[in-house]
Amino acid sequence: MPPTAVAFDLDDTLAVPTRDRQTILHEAARIAGAPPLSREAYLAAHAECLTEETREPIFTALLSEHDTAASPAAVARAYRELIAEALTPVSGVEWLLDRLRQQYRLGLLTNGPVVAQHDKLRELDWAGAFDVELVTGSLAAGKPDPRAFEALLAELDTDPGETVYVGDDVAADVEGAAGVGMLPVQVVFPGSADPHPDAVAVIDRDDLATELPDLLERL
Repeated sequence: MPPTAVAFDLDDTLAVPTRDRQTILHEAARIAGAPPLSREAYLAAHAECLTEETREPIFTALLSEHDTAASPAAVARAYRELIAEALTPVSGVEWLLDRLRQQYRLGLLTNGPVVAQHDKLRELDWAGAFDVELVTGSLAAGKPDPRAFEALLAELDTDPGETVYVGDDVAADVEGAAGVGMLPVQVVFPGSADPHPDAVAVIDRDDLATELPDLLERL
C-alpha cells in the first residue's frame, strides 16, 4: 500500500546548525559563568532527559560534576538561544514540506525538551508547517522507544505500513521507526552513505528535497 503520511526527525535531518555544537556549548557555558562542558557528556545527559520540559535537568547533571555556582537554568537558556539562532534549513526543505503536504499527512517527531525544540521551530518559522508536531518532552518516552512512534501514528491517524519516517539517527530514527512497522528512510551526511538494513531507502541529506518526492511515489 502506498504511503499516506510522511514524518520527519528535526535536528540534522531537516535543519542543521551553522556553527559547531561543541563551540556553541562552550560559548553558552562562558555566557552563564560555567566551566567548559564536553559535547560527549552533554549527549549522555540529554539521552536521559528526553521527556523534560527544558534542558535545565541536563545542565544540572553536567554542572554537578564541577565545583561551580553557575546556574543550570542560565546555561540552558544561553544554549537554547544560541542553538536556535544557529539553526538553518537543509537546502530545499521548505519547498519539500510545502509540496508533500499537498499529498500526504505530514508529521514531525523530535527528541528533546519541549521549550528548546519549539524555540527551534519558531526560529525556523516552521510553527504550523506540519499536520502533527510532537516533541518527546511532552510524551511518555523519547525515540527509539515504541511509545514515541505510537504517539505519532495516533496523532497522524495512519497505519505504520503507510507511514514513512525520515531521519538521520540509526538507533533513534531508523531502528525506532522500523520497530513499530513504519517505513524508515535513512538520511546520511554528504558522502558518508552507510545503509542500515532496516531502512527502505537511503538519501544523502543534500539531496533530500530533490529525491524524497520520487522515492515516495515508488514505495
